[in-house]
Amino acid sequence: MTLEELLALAKAEQEKKAKNAKSINVCVAAGCLSSRSDAVKTALSKELRAKGLEKTCQVKGVGCLGLCSMGPLAVTEPNGKFYQNLNEADAAEVVASLDTEPPARIKCDGEVAFFKRQKKIVLENSGMIDAEKIEEYIGTRGYEGLLRSITESNPQSVIEKITKSGLRGRGGGGYPTGLKWSTVAKANGSKKYVICNADEGDPGAFMDRSVLEGDPHRIIEGMAIAAYAVGASHGYIYVRAEYPLAVKRLKLAIKQAESKGLLGKNIGRTQFSFDIDIRLGAGAFVCGEETALIASIEGKRGQPTPRPPYPAEKGLWDCPTLINNVETFANISTIIRNGAEWFASIGTEKSKGTKVFALAGRVANTGLVEVPMGITLREIIFDIGGGIPDGKKFKAVQTGGPSGGCIPEQFLDMPVDYDSLAKVGSIMGSGGMIIMDETSCMVDVAKYFMEFCMTESCGKCVPCRVGTTQMHAILEKITTGVATPKDLELLEELCVFVRDMSLCGLGITSPNPVLSTLKYFKNEYTDHIEHKKCTAGVCHMKNPQGVLA
Repeated sequence: MTLEELLALAKAEQEKKAKNAKSINVCVAAGCLSSRSDAVKTALSKELRAKGLEKTCQVKGVGCLGLCSMGPLAVTEPNGKFYQNLNEADAAEVVASLDTEPPARIKCDGEVAFFKRQKKIVLENSGMIDAEKIEEYIGTRGYEGLLRSITESNPQSVIEKITKSGLRGRGGGGYPTGLKWSTVAKANGSKKYVICNADEGDPGAFMDRSVLEGDPHRIIEGMAIAAYAVGASHGYIYVRAEYPLAVKRLKLAIKQAESKGLLGKNIGRTQFSFDIDIRLGAGAFVCGEETALIASIEGKRGQPTPRPPYPAEKGLWDCPTLINNVETFANISTIIRNGAEWFASIGTEKSKGTKVFALAGRVANTGLVEVPMGITLREIIFDIGGGIPDGKKFKAVQTGGPSGGCIPEQFLDMPVDYDSLAKVGSIMGSGGMIIMDETSCMVDVAKYFMEFCMTESCGKCVPCRVGTTQMHAILEKITTGVATPKDLELLEELCVFVRDMSLCGLGITSPNPVLSTLKYFKNEYTDHIEHKKCTAGVCHMKNPQGVLA
Protein backbone atom coordinates (compact mmCIF):
# COMPACT_ATOMS: atom_id res chain seq x y z
CA MET A 1 0.00 0.00 0.00
CA THR A 2 1.42 3.35 -1.09
CA LEU A 3 0.86 6.67 0.68
CA GLU A 4 -1.66 7.67 -2.00
CA GLU A 5 -3.61 4.44 -1.54
CA LEU A 6 -3.55 4.89 2.22
CA LEU A 7 -4.88 8.44 2.00
CA ALA A 8 -7.65 7.28 -0.34
CA LEU A 9 -8.63 4.51 2.08
CA ALA A 10 -8.61 6.98 4.98
CA LYS A 11 -10.89 9.34 3.04
CA ALA A 12 -13.28 6.50 2.18
CA GLU A 13 -13.41 5.44 5.82
CA GLN A 14 -14.14 8.99 6.96
CA GLU A 15 -16.94 9.31 4.37
CA LYS A 16 -18.39 5.99 5.49
CA LYS A 17 -18.43 7.19 9.09
CA ALA A 18 -20.11 10.46 8.07
CA LYS A 19 -22.92 8.57 6.31
CA ASN A 20 -23.50 6.34 9.32
CA ALA A 21 -23.36 9.37 11.58
CA LYS A 22 -24.73 7.88 14.78
CA SER A 23 -22.95 5.24 16.80
CA ILE A 24 -23.01 3.77 20.28
CA ASN A 25 -19.45 3.02 21.36
CA VAL A 26 -19.35 0.32 24.03
CA CYS A 27 -16.16 -0.25 25.99
CA VAL A 28 -14.90 -3.80 25.44
CA ALA A 29 -11.56 -3.39 27.24
CA ALA A 30 -10.75 -5.83 30.02
CA GLY A 31 -12.26 -3.77 32.86
CA CYS A 32 -15.70 -3.35 31.31
CA LEU A 33 -15.66 -6.86 29.84
CA SER A 34 -15.34 -8.19 33.38
CA SER A 35 -18.70 -6.48 34.03
CA ARG A 36 -20.19 -8.10 30.91
CA SER A 37 -20.04 -5.17 28.53
CA ASP A 38 -19.99 -7.68 25.66
CA ALA A 39 -23.53 -8.69 26.63
CA VAL A 40 -24.54 -5.02 26.71
CA LYS A 41 -23.11 -4.53 23.22
CA THR A 42 -25.04 -7.55 21.91
CA ALA A 43 -28.27 -6.33 23.51
CA LEU A 44 -27.86 -2.86 21.98
CA SER A 45 -27.28 -4.31 18.51
CA LYS A 46 -30.36 -6.51 18.88
CA GLU A 47 -32.46 -3.53 19.98
CA LEU A 48 -31.36 -1.40 17.02
CA ARG A 49 -32.34 -4.20 14.63
CA ALA A 50 -35.69 -4.58 16.36
CA LYS A 51 -36.36 -0.85 15.89
CA GLY A 52 -35.11 -0.86 12.28
CA LEU A 53 -32.31 1.57 13.13
CA GLU A 54 -29.30 -0.56 12.25
CA LYS A 55 -28.69 1.38 9.02
CA THR A 56 -28.55 4.78 10.72
CA CYS A 57 -26.79 3.83 13.94
CA GLN A 58 -24.11 1.26 14.62
CA VAL A 59 -22.85 -0.32 17.80
CA LYS A 60 -19.05 -0.48 18.09
CA GLY A 61 -16.82 -2.25 20.56
CA VAL A 62 -14.10 0.23 21.49
CA GLY A 63 -11.14 0.57 23.83
CA CYS A 64 -11.03 1.91 27.37
CA LEU A 65 -13.22 4.97 27.95
CA GLY A 66 -11.31 5.78 31.11
CA LEU A 67 -13.87 5.96 33.90
CA CYS A 68 -13.41 2.31 34.85
CA SER A 69 -15.16 2.52 38.22
CA MET A 70 -18.46 3.26 36.44
CA GLY A 71 -18.38 0.43 33.86
CA PRO A 72 -19.83 -0.95 31.71
CA LEU A 73 -19.58 2.30 29.76
CA ALA A 74 -20.88 3.56 26.44
CA VAL A 75 -20.67 6.89 24.65
CA THR A 76 -22.76 8.06 21.69
CA GLU A 77 -21.52 9.89 18.63
CA PRO A 78 -21.90 12.64 17.65
CA ASN A 79 -23.85 13.99 20.65
CA GLY A 80 -21.45 12.65 23.29
CA LYS A 81 -23.86 11.13 25.79
CA PHE A 82 -21.87 9.14 28.32
CA TYR A 83 -23.73 6.13 29.78
CA GLN A 84 -22.47 4.48 32.96
CA ASN A 85 -23.15 1.26 34.90
CA LEU A 86 -25.07 -0.28 31.99
CA ASN A 87 -26.54 -3.76 31.84
CA GLU A 88 -28.42 -5.76 29.21
CA ALA A 89 -31.81 -4.63 30.51
CA ASP A 90 -30.94 -1.00 29.73
CA ALA A 91 -30.59 -1.56 25.97
CA ALA A 92 -34.13 -0.54 24.99
CA GLU A 93 -34.06 2.66 27.03
CA VAL A 94 -30.59 3.60 25.78
CA VAL A 95 -31.71 3.27 22.15
CA ALA A 96 -34.92 5.18 22.88
CA SER A 97 -32.94 7.99 24.50
CA LEU A 98 -30.47 8.57 21.65
CA ASP A 99 -32.27 11.80 20.69
CA THR A 100 -34.00 12.49 24.01
CA GLU A 101 -33.16 12.47 27.69
CA PRO A 102 -32.79 8.99 29.20
CA PRO A 103 -34.81 7.96 32.25
CA ALA A 104 -33.37 8.91 35.61
CA ARG A 105 -32.43 5.34 36.49
CA ILE A 106 -29.89 5.27 33.64
CA LYS A 107 -26.85 7.31 34.59
CA CYS A 108 -25.96 9.51 31.63
CA ASP A 109 -23.84 12.64 31.36
CA GLY A 110 -23.13 14.98 28.50
CA GLU A 111 -20.46 16.94 30.39
CA VAL A 112 -18.35 14.61 32.51
CA ALA A 113 -15.96 16.44 34.85
CA PHE A 114 -13.61 13.45 34.71
CA PHE A 115 -12.62 14.38 31.14
CA LYS A 116 -12.48 18.18 31.32
CA ARG A 117 -8.87 18.54 32.45
CA GLN A 118 -7.52 15.76 30.27
CA LYS A 119 -5.65 16.05 26.99
CA LYS A 120 -5.64 12.98 24.77
CA ILE A 121 -2.67 12.06 22.58
CA VAL A 122 -1.82 8.47 23.46
CA LEU A 123 -5.50 7.75 24.19
CA GLU A 124 -6.97 9.85 21.38
CA ASN A 125 -8.44 6.79 19.63
CA SER A 126 -9.39 4.78 22.71
CA GLY A 127 -13.14 4.79 23.03
CA MET A 128 -13.49 6.01 19.44
CA ILE A 129 -12.40 3.18 17.14
CA ASP A 130 -12.87 -0.57 16.88
CA ALA A 131 -9.45 -1.95 17.76
CA GLU A 132 -10.03 -5.04 15.60
CA LYS A 133 -10.56 -3.09 12.35
CA ILE A 134 -7.46 -1.60 10.74
CA GLU A 135 -9.65 0.53 8.46
CA GLU A 136 -10.93 2.49 11.46
CA TYR A 137 -7.36 3.20 12.58
CA ILE A 138 -6.44 4.30 9.05
CA GLY A 139 -9.50 6.59 9.10
CA THR A 140 -7.88 8.53 11.96
CA ARG A 141 -4.75 9.15 9.81
CA GLY A 142 -3.23 5.92 11.06
CA TYR A 143 -0.04 4.74 9.30
CA GLU A 144 0.22 8.10 7.54
CA GLY A 145 3.18 8.99 9.76
CA LEU A 146 4.94 5.74 8.81
CA LEU A 147 4.47 6.07 5.07
CA ARG A 148 5.40 9.75 5.06
CA SER A 149 8.53 8.94 7.05
CA ILE A 150 9.77 6.24 4.70
CA THR A 151 8.87 8.09 1.47
CA GLU A 152 9.42 11.76 2.33
CA SER A 153 12.10 11.72 5.06
CA ASN A 154 15.43 10.09 5.75
CA PRO A 155 16.14 8.25 9.03
CA GLN A 156 18.19 11.10 10.48
CA SER A 157 15.41 13.64 9.95
CA VAL A 158 12.96 11.35 11.73
CA ILE A 159 15.32 11.11 14.72
CA GLU A 160 15.77 14.90 14.69
CA LYS A 161 12.01 15.38 14.82
CA ILE A 162 11.67 13.06 17.83
CA THR A 163 14.61 14.80 19.51
CA LYS A 164 13.15 18.27 18.97
CA SER A 165 9.79 17.14 20.34
CA GLY A 166 11.38 16.61 23.75
CA LEU A 167 9.74 13.22 24.19
CA ARG A 168 11.20 11.27 27.11
CA GLY A 169 10.79 7.56 27.72
CA ARG A 170 7.51 6.83 29.46
CA GLY A 171 8.67 3.57 31.03
CA GLY A 172 9.99 5.15 34.21
CA GLY A 173 13.46 6.60 33.77
CA GLY A 174 12.50 9.46 31.47
CA TYR A 175 15.54 9.05 29.21
CA PRO A 176 15.39 11.33 26.12
CA THR A 177 13.86 9.23 23.34
CA GLY A 178 15.64 10.96 20.48
CA LEU A 179 19.03 10.46 22.15
CA LYS A 180 18.36 6.74 22.61
CA TRP A 181 17.29 6.41 18.97
CA SER A 182 20.38 8.28 17.81
CA THR A 183 22.65 5.98 19.81
CA VAL A 184 21.15 2.86 18.22
CA ALA A 185 21.29 4.42 14.75
CA LYS A 186 25.01 5.16 15.15
CA ALA A 187 25.87 1.75 16.63
CA ASN A 188 27.83 -0.66 14.46
CA GLY A 189 25.97 -3.77 13.41
CA SER A 190 24.37 -5.20 10.28
CA LYS A 191 21.41 -6.47 12.31
CA LYS A 192 19.42 -4.27 14.68
CA TYR A 193 16.25 -4.82 16.69
CA VAL A 194 13.37 -2.80 18.10
CA ILE A 195 11.64 -4.05 21.25
CA CYS A 196 8.41 -2.78 22.77
CA ASN A 197 8.48 -3.29 26.53
CA ALA A 198 4.88 -4.15 27.43
CA ASP A 199 5.83 -5.96 30.63
CA GLU A 200 3.63 -3.84 32.87
CA GLY A 201 4.11 -5.18 36.39
CA ASP A 202 3.43 -2.33 38.83
CA PRO A 203 0.56 -3.01 41.27
CA GLY A 204 -2.43 -0.89 40.26
CA ALA A 205 -1.08 -0.08 36.78
CA PHE A 206 -3.02 -0.81 33.58
CA MET A 207 -1.98 1.97 31.21
CA ASP A 208 -0.12 -0.18 28.68
CA ARG A 209 -2.76 -2.87 28.80
CA SER A 210 -5.48 -0.38 27.86
CA VAL A 211 -3.50 1.04 24.94
CA LEU A 212 -2.71 -2.43 23.58
CA GLU A 213 -6.34 -3.49 23.88
CA GLY A 214 -7.85 -0.30 22.48
CA ASP A 215 -5.36 0.92 19.85
CA PRO A 216 -2.80 -1.80 18.95
CA HIS A 217 -2.01 -0.40 15.49
CA ARG A 218 -0.69 2.73 17.18
CA ILE A 219 2.09 0.68 18.78
CA ILE A 220 2.87 -1.18 15.58
CA GLU A 221 3.17 2.08 13.64
CA GLY A 222 5.38 3.65 16.32
CA MET A 223 7.70 0.63 16.29
CA ALA A 224 7.92 0.65 12.49
CA ILE A 225 8.82 4.36 12.42
CA ALA A 226 11.48 3.70 15.06
CA ALA A 227 12.85 0.77 13.07
CA TYR A 228 13.19 2.93 9.96
CA ALA A 229 14.94 5.62 11.97
CA VAL A 230 17.53 3.33 13.62
CA GLY A 231 17.99 0.83 10.78
CA ALA A 232 16.25 -2.19 12.31
CA SER A 233 14.50 -4.91 10.35
CA HIS A 234 12.89 -6.96 13.12
CA GLY A 235 10.92 -6.16 16.24
CA TYR A 236 9.47 -7.86 19.30
CA ILE A 237 6.61 -6.93 21.57
CA TYR A 238 7.28 -8.40 25.01
CA VAL A 239 3.88 -8.60 26.69
CA ARG A 240 2.61 -10.34 29.78
CA ALA A 241 0.79 -13.62 29.18
CA GLU A 242 -1.88 -12.55 31.68
CA TYR A 243 -3.00 -9.92 29.16
CA PRO A 244 -4.83 -12.35 26.82
CA LEU A 245 -7.09 -9.74 25.23
CA ALA A 246 -4.14 -7.47 24.46
CA VAL A 247 -2.24 -10.41 22.96
CA LYS A 248 -5.24 -11.41 20.84
CA ARG A 249 -5.70 -7.92 19.44
CA LEU A 250 -1.97 -7.45 18.84
CA LYS A 251 -1.80 -10.68 16.85
CA LEU A 252 -4.81 -9.61 14.77
CA ALA A 253 -3.37 -6.13 14.23
CA ILE A 254 -0.04 -7.54 13.02
CA LYS A 255 -1.83 -9.81 10.50
CA GLN A 256 -3.95 -6.91 9.26
CA ALA A 257 -0.93 -4.62 8.86
CA GLU A 258 0.90 -7.33 6.94
CA SER A 259 -2.09 -7.86 4.65
CA LYS A 260 -2.14 -4.13 3.82
CA GLY A 261 1.58 -4.04 3.12
CA LEU A 262 2.25 -1.92 6.21
CA LEU A 263 4.45 -4.58 7.82
CA GLY A 264 6.76 -7.10 6.23
CA LYS A 265 8.74 -6.80 3.01
CA ASN A 266 8.99 -3.54 1.07
CA ILE A 267 6.58 -1.49 3.17
CA GLY A 268 4.83 1.17 1.10
CA ARG A 269 6.56 -0.35 -1.95
CA THR A 270 9.88 1.00 -0.72
CA GLN A 271 13.13 -0.75 0.20
CA PHE A 272 12.22 -0.64 3.90
CA SER A 273 11.21 -3.97 5.46
CA PHE A 274 10.19 -4.63 9.06
CA ASP A 275 8.33 -7.41 10.82
CA ILE A 276 7.17 -7.95 14.39
CA ASP A 277 6.86 -11.01 16.63
CA ILE A 278 5.21 -11.30 20.03
CA ARG A 279 6.96 -12.81 23.04
CA LEU A 280 4.95 -13.65 26.15
CA GLY A 281 6.37 -12.94 29.57
CA ALA A 282 5.59 -15.20 32.51
CA GLY A 283 4.93 -12.35 34.93
CA ALA A 284 8.35 -11.72 36.48
CA PHE A 285 8.51 -8.07 37.54
CA VAL A 286 12.27 -7.96 36.98
CA CYS A 287 11.73 -8.58 33.25
CA GLY A 288 10.58 -4.99 32.99
CA GLU A 289 14.31 -4.17 33.29
CA GLU A 290 15.66 -4.08 29.77
CA THR A 291 18.60 -6.48 30.09
CA ALA A 292 16.44 -9.04 31.93
CA LEU A 293 13.77 -8.61 29.23
CA ILE A 294 16.35 -9.27 26.52
CA ALA A 295 17.52 -12.42 28.31
CA SER A 296 13.92 -13.64 28.47
CA ILE A 297 13.37 -13.08 24.73
CA GLU A 298 16.56 -15.06 24.07
CA GLY A 299 15.08 -17.98 26.02
CA LYS A 300 17.25 -17.48 29.10
CA ARG A 301 16.27 -16.86 32.69
CA GLY A 302 15.10 -13.27 33.10
CA GLN A 303 17.99 -11.75 35.04
CA PRO A 304 19.68 -8.38 34.59
CA THR A 305 23.27 -7.99 33.45
CA PRO A 306 25.73 -5.23 34.34
CA ARG A 307 25.79 -2.14 32.13
CA PRO A 308 27.74 -1.03 30.12
CA PRO A 309 27.51 -2.31 27.48
CA TYR A 310 24.02 -0.89 27.05
CA PRO A 311 21.42 -2.58 24.83
CA ALA A 312 21.67 0.32 22.38
CA GLU A 313 25.14 -0.97 21.50
CA LYS A 314 24.98 -4.64 22.47
CA GLY A 315 21.50 -5.93 23.17
CA LEU A 316 19.38 -8.76 21.76
CA TRP A 317 21.72 -11.51 20.53
CA ASP A 318 24.56 -9.00 20.97
CA CYS A 319 23.09 -6.69 18.32
CA PRO A 320 22.23 -2.98 18.77
CA THR A 321 18.73 -2.87 20.21
CA LEU A 322 16.21 -0.09 20.77
CA ILE A 323 13.87 -0.62 23.73
CA ASN A 324 10.96 1.72 24.47
CA ASN A 325 7.76 1.06 26.35
CA VAL A 326 4.19 1.06 25.04
CA GLU A 327 3.36 4.67 25.86
CA THR A 328 6.57 5.97 24.29
CA PHE A 329 5.81 4.25 20.98
CA ALA A 330 2.18 5.41 21.20
CA ASN A 331 3.35 9.05 20.95
CA ILE A 332 5.50 8.60 17.85
CA SER A 333 2.98 8.64 14.98
CA THR A 334 1.22 11.75 16.33
CA ILE A 335 4.54 13.61 16.67
CA ILE A 336 5.44 12.71 13.08
CA ARG A 337 2.04 13.88 11.77
CA ASN A 338 1.63 17.04 13.87
CA GLY A 339 5.26 18.10 14.20
CA ALA A 340 7.87 18.33 16.92
CA GLU A 341 6.98 21.93 17.78
CA TRP A 342 3.35 20.99 18.41
CA PHE A 343 4.33 18.27 20.89
CA ALA A 344 6.99 20.44 22.55
CA SER A 345 4.38 23.15 23.18
CA ILE A 346 2.59 20.81 25.61
CA GLY A 347 3.89 20.23 29.13
CA THR A 348 6.80 21.85 30.93
CA GLU A 349 10.29 22.96 29.93
CA LYS A 350 11.92 19.60 30.66
CA SER A 351 8.88 17.30 30.55
CA LYS A 352 7.06 17.59 27.24
CA GLY A 353 3.72 16.17 26.14
CA THR A 354 1.21 14.26 28.21
CA LYS A 355 1.32 11.35 30.64
CA VAL A 356 -1.16 8.53 31.09
CA PHE A 357 -1.91 7.56 34.69
CA ALA A 358 -3.91 4.74 36.20
CA LEU A 359 -5.79 6.19 39.16
CA ALA A 360 -6.42 3.58 41.83
CA GLY A 361 -6.97 3.31 45.55
CA ARG A 362 -9.05 5.63 47.72
CA VAL A 363 -10.32 8.02 45.06
CA ALA A 364 -13.87 8.46 43.79
CA ASN A 365 -13.11 8.01 40.08
CA THR A 366 -10.74 5.14 39.49
CA GLY A 367 -9.61 4.67 35.93
CA LEU A 368 -7.35 5.84 33.15
CA VAL A 369 -6.45 9.50 32.62
CA GLU A 370 -4.17 11.38 30.24
CA VAL A 371 -3.03 14.81 31.35
CA PRO A 372 -0.47 17.39 30.21
CA MET A 373 2.83 17.33 32.04
CA GLY A 374 2.92 20.01 34.71
CA ILE A 375 -0.62 19.52 35.96
CA THR A 376 -0.74 19.39 39.76
CA LEU A 377 -1.43 16.36 41.91
CA ARG A 378 -4.42 18.21 43.37
CA GLU A 379 -5.97 18.65 39.93
CA ILE A 380 -5.51 14.97 39.11
CA ILE A 381 -6.81 13.62 42.43
CA PHE A 382 -9.59 16.09 43.19
CA ASP A 383 -10.69 17.69 39.90
CA ILE A 384 -10.37 14.59 37.72
CA GLY A 385 -10.42 11.84 40.33
CA GLY A 386 -13.31 13.36 42.24
CA GLY A 387 -11.50 13.43 45.58
CA ILE A 388 -11.51 11.03 48.51
CA PRO A 389 -14.76 9.08 49.03
CA ASP A 390 -16.75 8.59 52.25
CA GLY A 391 -15.70 11.95 53.69
CA LYS A 392 -12.20 10.72 54.49
CA LYS A 393 -9.10 12.89 54.45
CA PHE A 394 -6.35 12.58 51.85
CA LYS A 395 -3.12 11.20 53.27
CA ALA A 396 -0.68 10.37 50.48
CA VAL A 397 -0.32 9.42 46.84
CA GLN A 398 2.13 6.80 45.72
CA THR A 399 3.54 7.26 42.22
CA GLY A 400 5.89 5.04 40.27
CA GLY A 401 4.79 1.65 41.59
CA PRO A 402 7.08 -0.33 43.94
CA SER A 403 9.94 1.85 42.72
CA GLY A 404 8.23 5.09 43.66
CA GLY A 405 7.58 7.05 46.80
CA CYS A 406 4.65 8.20 48.90
CA ILE A 407 3.93 11.91 48.55
CA PRO A 408 2.11 13.69 51.42
CA GLU A 409 -0.56 16.40 51.37
CA GLN A 410 1.94 19.28 51.54
CA PHE A 411 2.94 18.59 47.92
CA LEU A 412 -0.55 18.40 46.39
CA ASP A 413 0.04 21.64 44.46
CA MET A 414 3.33 20.40 43.04
CA PRO A 415 3.47 20.04 39.23
CA VAL A 416 3.64 16.48 38.00
CA ASP A 417 6.80 16.13 35.93
CA TYR A 418 9.97 14.07 36.06
CA ASP A 419 12.10 16.54 37.99
CA SER A 420 9.48 17.65 40.53
CA LEU A 421 8.64 14.08 41.50
CA ALA A 422 12.32 13.22 41.89
CA LYS A 423 12.82 16.19 44.23
CA VAL A 424 10.27 14.84 46.71
CA GLY A 425 11.62 11.28 46.65
CA SER A 426 9.37 9.65 44.08
CA ILE A 427 9.43 8.93 40.34
CA MET A 428 7.08 9.18 37.39
CA GLY A 429 7.42 5.47 36.72
CA SER A 430 5.21 3.95 34.07
CA GLY A 431 2.17 5.79 35.44
CA GLY A 432 0.62 4.00 38.41
CA MET A 433 -0.92 6.40 40.91
CA ILE A 434 -2.35 4.96 44.13
CA ILE A 435 -4.28 7.30 46.43
CA MET A 436 -4.38 6.69 50.18
CA ASP A 437 -6.61 8.22 52.86
CA GLU A 438 -6.40 8.43 56.64
CA THR A 439 -7.27 4.75 57.01
CA SER A 440 -3.91 3.78 55.49
CA CYS A 441 -0.93 3.01 57.72
CA MET A 442 2.20 4.21 55.96
CA VAL A 443 4.41 1.64 57.67
CA ASP A 444 2.09 -1.09 56.42
CA VAL A 445 2.17 0.46 52.93
CA ALA A 446 5.98 0.39 52.95
CA LYS A 447 5.89 -3.24 54.11
CA TYR A 448 3.49 -4.16 51.29
CA PHE A 449 5.76 -2.75 48.58
CA MET A 450 8.87 -4.21 50.20
CA GLU A 451 7.22 -7.64 50.23
CA PHE A 452 6.50 -7.19 46.52
CA CYS A 453 10.13 -6.29 45.75
CA MET A 454 11.43 -9.10 47.95
CA THR A 455 9.24 -11.65 46.18
CA GLU A 456 10.03 -10.33 42.70
CA SER A 457 13.81 -10.11 43.20
CA CYS A 458 15.55 -12.39 40.72
CA GLY A 459 18.13 -13.22 43.41
CA LYS A 460 21.16 -12.58 41.24
CA CYS A 461 22.78 -9.93 43.46
CA VAL A 462 23.16 -10.16 47.23
CA PRO A 463 22.15 -6.56 48.09
CA CYS A 464 18.71 -7.01 46.53
CA ARG A 465 18.17 -10.67 47.39
CA VAL A 466 19.20 -10.41 51.04
CA GLY A 467 18.65 -6.70 51.63
CA THR A 468 14.98 -6.64 50.66
CA THR A 469 14.36 -9.73 52.80
CA GLN A 470 15.97 -8.11 55.82
CA MET A 471 14.15 -4.82 55.30
CA HIS A 472 10.85 -6.67 55.07
CA ALA A 473 11.66 -8.55 58.29
CA ILE A 474 12.30 -5.28 60.13
CA LEU A 475 9.07 -3.75 58.80
CA GLU A 476 7.24 -6.86 59.99
CA LYS A 477 8.72 -6.34 63.47
CA ILE A 478 7.62 -2.71 63.44
CA THR A 479 4.05 -3.46 62.40
CA THR A 480 3.68 -6.13 65.08
CA GLY A 481 5.08 -3.90 67.80
CA VAL A 482 8.24 -5.84 68.67
CA ALA A 483 10.82 -3.56 67.02
CA THR A 484 13.27 -1.32 68.86
CA PRO A 485 14.82 2.05 67.92
CA LYS A 486 17.92 0.10 66.85
CA ASP A 487 15.79 -1.71 64.25
CA LEU A 488 14.76 1.63 62.79
CA GLU A 489 18.40 2.70 62.52
CA LEU A 490 19.27 -0.58 60.81
CA LEU A 491 16.34 -0.15 58.40
CA GLU A 492 17.63 3.24 57.30
CA GLU A 493 21.15 1.87 56.84
CA LEU A 494 19.84 -1.02 54.76
CA CYS A 495 17.87 1.35 52.53
CA VAL A 496 21.04 3.20 51.58
CA PHE A 497 23.06 -0.01 51.13
CA VAL A 498 20.49 -1.70 48.88
CA ARG A 499 19.97 1.47 46.86
CA ASP A 500 23.68 2.01 46.25
CA MET A 501 24.83 -1.58 45.76
CA SER A 502 22.10 -3.40 43.80
CA LEU A 503 22.70 -4.50 40.22
CA CYS A 504 19.51 -3.31 38.52
CA GLY A 505 16.64 -0.88 38.89
CA LEU A 506 14.52 -3.26 40.94
CA GLY A 507 16.95 -3.30 43.84
CA ILE A 508 18.16 0.28 43.38
CA THR A 509 14.64 1.70 43.70
CA SER A 510 13.12 -0.84 46.11
CA PRO A 511 13.93 1.31 49.20
CA ASN A 512 11.99 4.30 47.79
CA PRO A 513 8.65 3.57 49.52
CA VAL A 514 10.50 3.09 52.83
CA LEU A 515 12.67 6.18 52.44
CA SER A 516 9.74 8.41 51.48
CA THR A 517 7.52 7.20 54.32
CA LEU A 518 10.41 7.60 56.77
CA LYS A 519 10.89 11.15 55.50
CA TYR A 520 7.28 12.30 55.62
CA PHE A 521 5.60 9.92 58.08
CA LYS A 522 8.34 9.09 60.58
CA ASN A 523 5.91 9.76 63.44
CA GLU A 524 4.02 6.62 62.40
CA TYR A 525 7.19 4.55 62.70
CA THR A 526 7.93 5.96 66.16
CA ASP A 527 4.30 5.39 67.23
CA HIS A 528 4.64 1.72 66.32
CA ILE A 529 8.03 1.32 68.00
CA GLU A 530 7.78 3.49 71.10
CA HIS A 531 4.04 3.53 71.80
CA LYS A 532 3.06 0.16 70.28
CA LYS A 533 0.27 1.97 68.47
CA CYS A 534 -0.99 2.06 64.87
CA THR A 535 -2.99 5.28 64.52
CA ALA A 536 -4.77 3.99 61.40
CA GLY A 537 -5.77 0.81 63.20
CA VAL A 538 -4.33 -1.38 60.46
CA CYS A 539 -1.49 -3.12 62.31
CA HIS A 540 -2.18 -5.62 65.11
CA MET A 541 0.37 -5.24 67.88
CA LYS A 542 1.62 -8.07 70.03
CA ASN A 543 1.01 -7.87 73.77
CA PRO A 544 3.84 -8.46 76.29
CA GLN A 545 3.22 -12.21 76.03
CA GLY A 546 3.93 -12.07 72.30
CA VAL A 547 0.36 -12.67 71.17
CA LEU A 548 -1.17 -10.52 68.43
CA ALA A 549 -3.93 -8.27 69.76
